[in-house]
Amino acid sequence: MQTKTYMPSIKEIEKKWYIVDAKGKVLGRLATQIAKILMGKHKTIYTPSWDTGDFVIVVNAKEIQVTGKKLEQKLYRWHTGYPAGFREESLGTLLGRKPEEVLRRAVWGMLPHHRLGRKLIRKLKIYSGPSHPHAAQNPIPLEIRSE
Repeated sequence: MQTKTYMPSIKEIEKKWYIVDAKGKVLGRLATQIAKILMGKHKTIYTPSWDTGDFVIVVNAKEIQVTGKKLEQKLYRWHTGYPAGFREESLGTLLGRKPEEVLRRAVWGMLPHHRLGRKLIRKLKIYSGPSHPHAAQNPIPLEIRSE
């Protein structure tokens, strides 16, 4: 008897919506938990090449915590494509200007960097305040450990 690898069908994959409160949570530890849910690693039907993950809504992103001296020392660098277009910004200034982008970049770094990863990051909804427009999806509150 030959055993075959189980592949879930599209109909079997159930997408849920989770809501996470980022108030007082550590950035990297929160990002790893969110990335696992987006990829679907918390499900028994996880398949690396398929989108088996769920949607995640993050509220209170402006109240996220970082450890050590990362606010001053961590730098985000990019090039605009123009001559002398090298730019850099510290984590502290980016957190003050666009707190959603800080968490989005942290989660993106933990997802696969190809077509599936781009699909997964679109299922992440981040809001700097406590309100969000996704009440119709009935999100399930998700408690993230901050140890």
